[in-house]
Amino acid sequence: MKINIKVYLHSKSTKFLQTGSFPVMKSDFKKDPDWTAAIAAYEWIQQIKRSIAASDDFRIDQVIYNGENDITELVKKVVPKKNIVLN
Repeated sequence: MKINIKVYLHSKSTKFLQTGSFPVMKSDFKKDPDWTAAIAAYEWIQQIKRSIAASDDFRIDQVIYNGENDITELVKKVVPKKNIVLN
């Protein structure tokens, strides 16, 4: 399934909006829609940061999915997984 995400960001003294549609696992979304959307948004924001060469003043102002669900604070709590080496 797909969800629509809007992110309001700030970098290099400029505010900007990005919108997009992203696939998520339907089973994950049914279990915890906000957290599933937050992970998708976080991953996308990381891509945006790399593509714009974000400055030190980069910040997430607001993240909304499916038009009305504000997940800004959840996105800020997402911690990237480290590469796990199994022996």
